[in-house]
Amino acid sequence: MTKRMFVSVVLFLWALLGYAQNVGSTVVESSVTQFLSAYKLGAGDVISVRVLGEDDLSVEKIRLTDTGTIFMPNLGELAVRGRTLGEVERMVVEGLKGRILVNPRVSVTVEEYRPFFINGMVDKPGGYQFQPGLTVRKAASLAGGFKDRASLSKLFVIRGDDPQQRQFKVDLNAPVYPGDIVTVEESFF
Repeated sequence: MTKRMFVSVVLFLWALLGYAQNVGSTVVESSVTQFLSAYKLGAGDVISVRVLGEDDLSVEKIRLTDTGTIFMPNLGELAVRGRTLGEVERMVVEGLKGRILVNPRVSVTVEEYRPFFINGMVDKPGGYQFQPGLTVRKAASLAGGFKDRASLSKLFVIRGDDPQQRQFKVDLNAPVYPGDIVTVEESFF
């Protein structure tokens, strides 16, 4: 599946599920494209690396290890954690070009993002499948909604890619990314 086709599928699903309400399609497409081009891979993501016309050099639905590596035929183990899809494509092209293929054409897609986690005053705390365009409000909905005693002003996020694991205060419309931990505190009034 090409990046353009993937973006089209994501946009279609957003529209189908009502996520694109009151938002111009160019804004949504730009936002999704920006997220996909800047997204950095992490442990737990499932990706496919396809080499056009070379099925034996392609890998389908391979999960990044805890160290953020994947194994590619003829290239061995590749460290892809913290890299964008475009960087991984270039890495594979450079590895194959010349010694294996003359002009390799490679596409890398995320088949499944690593989960995000939500805890605290939601009905079903736990890990959930990430979806592009996710906000704290939507994350809470996936977790069964807020409990009666939930404080909508005491919402915190720890970013999955933050090595210091700092918690910061957010609002209901703050974005949630793969690997993030969302905490909903209890209200005392």
